[in-house]
Amino acid sequence: MYTPVQDGIAKTAHAIRYAEVAPPDNLSGLVHCFWELRTLAVLQDDFHYHALPDACVNVLLNQVDTNVAGITALHTTSTTLNLGTSFHYVGIQLFPGVWQGNQQEVVDSYVGTPYRGTLPLIRTSERLIGLAFEEKVPVLSELVEWCIAHGQIVPNDVTARILVHLDQIGSVADMAALVGMSARHLQRTLKRTTGFSPHDLLKVLRVQQSFRRHYLDLYADQSHFIHEFRKATGYTPVRYRDQFRV
Repeated sequence: MYTPVQDGIAKTAHAIRYAEVAPPDNLSGLVHCFWELRTLAVLQDDFHYHALPDACVNVLLNQVDTNVAGITALHTTSTTLNLGTSFHYVGIQLFPGVWQGNQQEVVDSYVGTPYRGTLPLIRTSERLIGLAFEEKVPVLSELVEWCIAHGQIVPNDVTARILVHLDQIGSVADMAALVGMSARHLQRTLKRTTGFSPHDLLKVLRVQQSFRRHYLDLYADQSHFIHEFRKATGYTPVRYRDQFRV
């Protein structure tokens, strides 16, 4: 199954803990992981978190201020988030295509304001206070199950097939053939369920794959790889690996 890489944490960063845990089996086709990002001490300088496009949607809960929560996703380019000198977030990373809640709630930037939507995000965040990360998993799972019951999270057979057979896809035509759709039908389906065109989705997934596969398996040549990687991440591959934990 598709395994997005961890977002960029500078190699020079200290007193910052990132952890993730797999969901229970009944949610494994919908949730990639539950995660936690927090400081272990107050930092001397603001921490800048380099978020990478991965086509996933994240449910984000702020454990310092439980009124702050949101649904986040990036499109085809990275963004840098200033998280300050002290923070504690937990979240749910959903596989591409399974979030079918209010698309107007999904943001691609820093979440720093109180949540005003109808999802039980604040109530869930309050229940998590004081729990060790592993103890938070059943509570986060309950939130996912609530979203399933209310039609916010829905299995997506099309994106699931694409992700399972990603190594076999070299073009949008391959993607359409794999799921048994015309290119036009695939365009409409992916745009409706993911917000991506097939071409943009493939670009994002290829960059993600490039962290674990040789670039010549994915791109015509080194120049093409560097160009696409820099467009998505803001860095050349060499500079990215030099600067961030990978």
